[in-house]
Amino acid sequence: VKEVANLALVSSACDVVSTAYASTKESHPYLRSVCDAAERGVKSITEATASCVQPVLTTLEPHVAAASEFASKGLDKLGEKLPLLQKPMEQIISETKELVSSRVADAKGAVSS
Repeated sequence: VKEVANLALVSSACDVVSTAYASTKESHPYLRSVCDAAERGVKSITEATASCVQPVLTTLEPHVAAASEFASKGLDKLGEKLPLLQKPMEQIISETKELVSSRVADAKGAVSS
């Protein structure tokens, strides 16, 4: 999970969503109260679940470690095949806009000639 969260694309997307969420909460008082209540609920559920799940996780630790290593290797292979994952979202959007603009300009040029 940490490796996925550290991918430039995932990290920048989370930043964008987090900023939008904070901005929305700040701009809309009614939504802020709903979001605050939801956050408190999630926090208390997470805390309650963590204490119950911890003994199970301790028992499954060797299996979790093996699965984590397998997932890490798979993620490395995925990163090799999709270098897009190493780029921040803003860069991907910018490059996509440039590519589309270039293709549209080429099409206009072809039609006009």
